[in-house]
Amino acid sequence: MPETKKASSLGVLALAGVNPYQPGADEEYMNEAQQAHFRKILEAWRNQLREEVDRTMSHMQDEAANFPDPVDRAAQEEEFSLELRTRDRERKLIKKIEKTLQKIEEDEFGYCDTCGVEIGIRRLEARPTADQCIDCKTLAEIKEKQLVG
Repeated sequence: MPETKKASSLGVLALAGVNPYQPGADEEYMNEAQQAHFRKILEAWRNQLREEVDRTMSHMQDEAANFPDPVDRAAQEEEFSLELRTRDRERKLIKKIEKTLQKIEEDEFGYCDTCGVEIGIRRLEARPTADQCIDCKTLAEIKEKQLVG
Protein backbone atom coordinates (compact mmCIF):
# COMPACT_ATOMS: atom_id res chain seq x y z
CA MET A 1 0.00 0.00 0.00
CA PRO A 2 1.51 3.38 -0.97
CA GLU A 3 2.47 5.58 1.96
CA THR A 4 -0.22 8.21 1.26
CA LYS A 5 -3.01 5.62 1.19
CA LYS A 6 -1.68 4.01 4.36
CA ALA A 7 -1.47 7.37 6.10
CA SER A 8 -5.00 8.36 5.06
CA SER A 9 -6.51 5.05 6.15
CA LEU A 10 -4.75 5.32 9.49
CA GLY A 11 -6.16 8.86 9.75
CA VAL A 12 -9.75 7.63 9.39
CA LEU A 13 -9.15 4.88 11.94
CA ALA A 14 -7.45 7.28 14.36
CA LEU A 15 -10.31 9.76 13.94
CA ALA A 16 -12.70 7.07 15.14
CA GLY A 17 -10.31 5.96 17.89
CA VAL A 18 -10.09 2.40 16.59
CA ASN A 19 -7.31 0.05 15.58
CA PRO A 20 -7.35 -1.94 12.34
CA TYR A 21 -9.87 -4.76 12.61
CA GLN A 22 -8.42 -8.19 13.31
CA PRO A 23 -10.89 -10.85 12.17
CA GLY A 24 -10.89 -14.23 13.87
CA ALA A 25 -9.92 -17.41 11.97
CA ASP A 26 -13.48 -18.61 11.32
CA GLU A 27 -15.19 -15.23 11.54
CA GLU A 28 -18.02 -14.59 9.10
CA TYR A 29 -17.54 -11.61 6.78
CA MET A 30 -19.51 -8.50 7.79
CA ASN A 31 -20.74 -9.89 11.07
CA GLU A 32 -22.10 -7.61 13.79
CA ALA A 33 -18.63 -6.80 15.19
CA GLN A 34 -17.34 -5.75 11.78
CA GLN A 35 -20.46 -3.71 11.08
CA ALA A 36 -20.07 -1.97 14.46
CA HIS A 37 -16.40 -1.26 13.65
CA PHE A 38 -17.30 0.45 10.37
CA ARG A 39 -20.32 2.22 11.83
CA LYS A 40 -18.03 3.78 14.45
CA ILE A 41 -15.54 4.88 11.79
CA LEU A 42 -18.21 6.35 9.52
CA GLU A 43 -20.05 8.17 12.32
CA ALA A 44 -16.81 9.71 13.63
CA TRP A 45 -15.88 10.82 10.12
CA ARG A 46 -19.33 12.32 9.50
CA ASN A 47 -19.22 14.15 12.87
CA GLN A 48 -15.79 15.59 12.09
CA LEU A 49 -17.00 16.85 8.70
CA ARG A 50 -20.09 18.42 10.28
CA GLU A 51 -17.88 20.21 12.82
CA GLU A 52 -15.81 21.59 9.94
CA VAL A 53 -18.98 22.94 8.33
CA ASP A 54 -19.97 24.62 11.59
CA ARG A 55 -16.47 26.11 11.98
CA THR A 56 -16.56 27.47 8.44
CA MET A 57 -19.93 29.11 8.95
CA SER A 58 -18.76 30.70 12.21
CA HIS A 59 -15.50 31.81 10.61
CA MET A 60 -17.23 33.38 7.64
CA GLN A 61 -19.74 35.20 9.85
CA ASP A 62 -17.03 36.43 12.23
CA GLU A 63 -14.53 37.41 9.55
CA ALA A 64 -16.91 38.92 6.99
CA ALA A 65 -15.91 42.51 6.56
CA ASN A 66 -16.52 45.17 4.01
CA PHE A 67 -12.93 46.11 3.27
CA PRO A 68 -12.55 49.50 1.62
CA ASP A 69 -9.44 48.25 -0.20
CA PRO A 70 -10.46 46.22 -3.30
CA VAL A 71 -7.41 43.95 -2.97
CA ASP A 72 -8.29 43.04 0.63
CA ARG A 73 -11.90 42.47 -0.35
CA ALA A 74 -10.88 40.26 -3.29
CA ALA A 75 -8.52 38.24 -1.09
CA GLN A 76 -11.29 37.64 1.44
CA GLU A 77 -13.76 36.67 -1.28
CA GLU A 78 -11.23 34.20 -2.73
CA GLU A 79 -10.62 32.69 0.72
CA PHE A 80 -14.36 32.30 1.30
CA SER A 81 -14.86 30.84 -2.18
CA LEU A 82 -12.17 28.22 -1.54
CA GLU A 83 -13.70 27.34 1.83
CA LEU A 84 -17.15 27.00 0.29
CA ARG A 85 -15.87 24.71 -2.48
CA THR A 86 -14.19 22.53 0.14
CA ARG A 87 -17.37 22.43 2.23
CA ASP A 88 -19.39 21.51 -0.87
CA ARG A 89 -17.12 18.50 -1.48
CA GLU A 90 -17.46 17.59 2.19
CA ARG A 91 -21.26 17.93 1.99
CA LYS A 92 -21.25 15.40 -0.85
CA LEU A 93 -18.99 13.13 1.21
CA ILE A 94 -21.39 13.39 4.17
CA LYS A 95 -24.20 12.20 1.89
CA LYS A 96 -22.04 9.29 0.75
CA ILE A 97 -21.22 8.42 4.38
CA GLU A 98 -24.93 8.49 5.26
CA LYS A 99 -25.70 6.24 2.28
CA THR A 100 -23.00 3.85 3.49
CA LEU A 101 -24.40 3.86 7.04
CA GLN A 102 -27.79 2.98 5.55
CA LYS A 103 -26.17 0.04 3.74
CA ILE A 104 -24.86 -1.20 7.11
CA GLU A 105 -28.37 -1.02 8.55
CA GLU A 106 -29.72 -2.99 5.59
CA ASP A 107 -26.93 -5.63 5.77
CA GLU A 108 -25.71 -4.65 2.30
CA PHE A 109 -22.40 -3.10 3.36
CA GLY A 110 -19.07 -4.60 2.32
CA TYR A 111 -20.14 -6.12 -0.97
CA CYS A 112 -19.35 -4.82 -4.45
CA ASP A 113 -22.30 -3.05 -6.08
CA THR A 114 -21.10 -4.27 -9.49
CA CYS A 115 -20.25 -7.96 -9.02
CA GLY A 116 -21.40 -8.76 -5.47
CA VAL A 117 -18.10 -10.08 -4.08
CA GLU A 118 -16.69 -9.07 -0.70
CA ILE A 119 -14.86 -5.75 -0.90
CA GLY A 120 -12.54 -6.68 1.96
CA ILE A 121 -11.84 -5.30 5.43
CA ARG A 122 -8.55 -3.54 4.56
CA ARG A 123 -9.98 -1.79 1.50
CA LEU A 124 -12.98 -0.65 3.53
CA GLU A 125 -10.71 0.65 6.29
CA ALA A 126 -8.75 2.62 3.68
CA ARG A 127 -11.94 3.89 2.02
CA PRO A 128 -14.98 3.21 4.23
CA THR A 129 -17.41 4.45 1.57
CA ALA A 130 -16.07 2.10 -1.13
CA ASP A 131 -18.91 0.43 -3.01
CA GLN A 132 -16.84 -1.58 -5.49
CA CYS A 133 -14.21 -4.27 -5.11
CA ILE A 134 -10.72 -3.32 -6.28
CA ASP A 135 -11.12 -5.24 -9.59
CA CYS A 136 -14.40 -3.53 -10.55
CA LYS A 137 -13.09 -0.13 -9.48
CA THR A 138 -9.93 -0.60 -11.55
CA LEU A 139 -12.00 -1.59 -14.61
CA ALA A 140 -14.30 1.41 -14.11
CA GLU A 141 -11.29 3.76 -13.94
CA ILE A 142 -9.78 2.25 -17.10
CA LYS A 143 -13.08 2.70 -18.95
CA GLU A 144 -13.34 6.29 -17.67
CA LYS A 145 -9.81 7.09 -18.92
CA GLN A 146 -10.63 5.62 -22.33
CA LEU A 147 -13.75 7.79 -22.60
CA VAL A 148 -11.87 10.95 -21.55
CA GLY A 149 -8.69 10.23 -23.53
